[in-house]
Amino acid sequence: MIIRPAKNILGSLRLPGDKSISHRYAMLAAIAGGTSRLTNFSTGADCASTLGCVEQLGCAVRRTPEGAVEIEGRERLEPPRASLDCGNSGSTMRMLSGILAGHDFACELHGDESLSRRPMGRIITPLREMGAEIKAAAGDRPPLRLHGGKLRGIEYKTPIASAQVKSAVLLAGLLAEGETTVEEPHRTRDHTEQALRAFGVELSRSRTRVTVRGGQKLKAIAAAIPGDISSAAFFLCAAALFPDSNLVIDGLLLNPTRASLLDVLKILGARISMINLEEHHGELVGAVKVEHGKLTGITIEGAMSVGLIDELPVLAAIAPYTRDGIEIRDARELRVKESDRIALMARNLRAMGAWCEEREDGLRVAGGQTLHGAEIESGGDHRIAMAFAVAALRAEGQTVIHGAESARISFPEFFNMLEAVVER
Repeated sequence: MIIRPAKNILGSLRLPGDKSISHRYAMLAAIAGGTSRLTNFSTGADCASTLGCVEQLGCAVRRTPEGAVEIEGRERLEPPRASLDCGNSGSTMRMLSGILAGHDFACELHGDESLSRRPMGRIITPLREMGAEIKAAAGDRPPLRLHGGKLRGIEYKTPIASAQVKSAVLLAGLLAEGETTVEEPHRTRDHTEQALRAFGVELSRSRTRVTVRGGQKLKAIAAAIPGDISSAAFFLCAAALFPDSNLVIDGLLLNPTRASLLDVLKILGARISMINLEEHHGELVGAVKVEHGKLTGITIEGAMSVGLIDELPVLAAIAPYTRDGIEIRDARELRVKESDRIALMARNLRAMGAWCEEREDGLRVAGGQTLHGAEIESGGDHRIAMAFAVAALRAEGQTVIHGAESARISFPEFFNMLEAVVER
């Protein structure tokens, strides 16, 4: 994909459904009584992997002429006839393992080359503690071989802050005897808790602890999935770069555990406003307007890094255009995503002429820099490809992004939508 410099970002957008919510609604619909109808379901390949697994487990999945996804729940899933293909989706593999741990049959979950390098020990440990038989083919990497059955509730402290780990344990707890509690070092996104409540599950929650009682029955829902704020991040950051920008994104997820990017952009100096706020199934939804402001700088660390883990690549990509630069700390998790995102961010920033310092748990990018077009290597990572498309809009000369097709994993419409709001 070739990206040419832009003069401005103008217009309005409505984005495909949030990937995190789409995954969770599809999985819970599979074990709910009745047929769930989900509109604005994510168009990404990752969520298609979840739907494919749900079908392999015996649930009828239909797409209506209006574009809705209907899932006929089974309450108890069927043994799959073949290995469950999770594609590139760590969310599918980790969270679905929690549900499968409570089913008395053997199965295997595998993924593509990228997913096969991602650590799964973080879910294997608690699921074994609950009573499931689960092991990885090599070390703690996929494929996973799992035999579920009768589970017992546990109290589990996650060694890292991970919404996927929390979700896997809570979903297993839903099918276990007694209560299951998960305690995190930092609060992570709470979509699983909101989704469980939407499907009729009672749970209790404090700041970093969540408890669910096993044996509860789920009821099918009809829901419209709000626009993906992690996808919106690329457009919001792009608009913040240009003096006369004016962009509105409507119907956007604004869950406080996911909206930290808006706070960061405000701190940097962008003008952000939110309007038409509503609550849908526990999730806050509204429109966001972003206009340019003189961007200063920020250090992102601790709980903020956890809350921004998906948005850190695009923040690093715009850091050279700020006055003081951006420093990212406590984000070692970026090294075990679809790629080693820290290494790729540093490599591609340097290719564009930027000064940055790579660290084990993050990087520091100086501000006040002028970048030039370059050959960008995405490493097959959708967020790297999209982040450097944004950086290229302010660079001098054209930029070539190799592996740009990886955007289909989460946001196949990205490049077309970007062109729709770019002014040249």
